[in-house]
Amino acid sequence: MTTWRYIKNDNVAASAGLAADEVLANCAGADTSQHTLRLYTYQPCALVGRFQSIENELNLSYCANKKIPINRRPTGGGAIIMGEDQLGVALAIPGKADETYAHVRERMAQFSQGIISGLATLGIHVEFRRKNDLEVNGKKIAGLGLHKTDSGGLLFHASLLVDLDVPYMLNVLKTPFEKITDKEISSVSERTTTVCREINTRIKIGEVRKIILNGYRESFQLNIRKGDFTKPELNEIHQLEKDKYMDNDWIFQTTDVPDAMGKVIVKTLGGLLDIRLVLAGKMIKSAYIHGDFFTSEHAIADLEQSLRWHSSNENSVSESLSKVYERWSDDLTNLPMDSLLNAIVVAIQKAERTARKGLADPYGCFVTPGGTHA
Repeated sequence: MTTWRYIKNDNVAASAGLAADEVLANCAGADTSQHTLRLYTYQPCALVGRFQSIENELNLSYCANKKIPINRRPTGGGAIIMGEDQLGVALAIPGKADETYAHVRERMAQFSQGIISGLATLGIHVEFRRKNDLEVNGKKIAGLGLHKTDSGGLLFHASLLVDLDVPYMLNVLKTPFEKITDKEISSVSERTTTVCREINTRIKIGEVRKIILNGYRESFQLNIRKGDFTKPELNEIHQLEKDKYMDNDWIFQTTDVPDAMGKVIVKTLGGLLDIRLVLAGKMIKSAYIHGDFFTSEHAIADLEQSLRWHSSNENSVSESLSKVYERWSDDLTNLPMDSLLNAIVVAIQKAERTARKGLADPYGCFVTPGGTHA
């Protein structure tokens, strides 16, 4: 039976924790460290994905006022908050000789089985969906990321929502909302879920950690033994933290593609339809669908999720909407697809005009998106 090392950390600074994960993956790829599973919590912080612009994703003034540290992960994906209520999962193992990002989705599905298996013991049925999400009944409970190091090591990242302060999250992350109201808070709350909400009771992070640890033991049939960083690893971690994760050149990298927001409010046969979306180049980065029509929250969540990191091409959007409408044909009766498609197209056109004028507002996603490297 294969043996992995298990490292437990709590209240870790963002720069130190990110450096630790990268060093572990580097060492695993170079065959100087064993396979390692690290389960940890961060000091409250905000982290963006490898290829995101911090100005697009985070409310920097709020973070500065509240003294919330910000940093950049080596893994792709979207902006997240981390703290005592979010369990970080890092898996550092050697990659295959022919490992490429072409199979990133399959690898993330494989590596997340420990989380899925562990939460199943609490009666929580989790599915790997979209590009890099774990969901419970269509609601996101964890975001995933993957990074291949120069040494050939693989770093799998997951942020599991044990609990979540939604108003706090919406203040930290930039959203398509002019201001955060009870309606917006309620709407986002319906798109995400937590371990505590699913079991309808408060559970300590330590208990969830044990459950996830056992989930990896069972799903991978492993002997996982508790250990710690070696002295050489600690030396590398401290140096990498100083050289990279405390360096503003790494943290504040920018992109030449600004985000632009488009919004439209129209009357339809089913009621008022409010569409707000964020465009990054030719990609729909996130979409928000609201109004006074009657339908299922799960159906709306599915529509929104299907448009994340989606081509803004009208035909492509139409095809994706059709698939969702097939899944939720009864629930979406009061929201005609033609009306929704037309509203989305108008919102896209408005965002494109804004971008051309150089007036793009750098709104980010309020739900973690997938990136070039998921």
